[in-house]
Amino acid sequence: MDAATIAAFVYLAASLVAVGFQIALALGMPWGAYAMGGRSPGRFPPPLRALALGQAVVLGLLALVVLAAAGLIALELVTELPWLIWLAVVVSLASVAMNAASRSPGERKLWVPVGLVMLGSSVIVALAG
Repeated sequence: MDAATIAAFVYLAASLVAVGFQIALALGMPWGAYAMGGRSPGRFPPPLRALALGQAVVLGLLALVVLAAAGLIALELVTELPWLIWLAVVVSLASVAMNAASRSPGERKLWVPVGLVMLGSSVIVALAG
């Protein structure tokens, strides 16, 4: 297994954690202290639940892009637009920056490492392409 394949699976694993967390927030789990700067500790209100669900969708789509860029799945869009892998890199970088700047200590401790894993693994896949 080459580095890009391993990195894509690592990205997928980290994405599944993040997607699962966002779906749990959308379903009403009281983990708001670990998201969105901790502004809504406990259960998210309906607008933030919808936003969490949207984030889950975006993260899932980015995972598909990474898998496709590593050649593990076939996605015509990624074949036609190979720069899409860099979108995963940029989103991961933004995630690390926003989570590092969060006022929530729990969010920083939980999501900065996950974001760094996603950033590093997406960069490996991008550079291999």
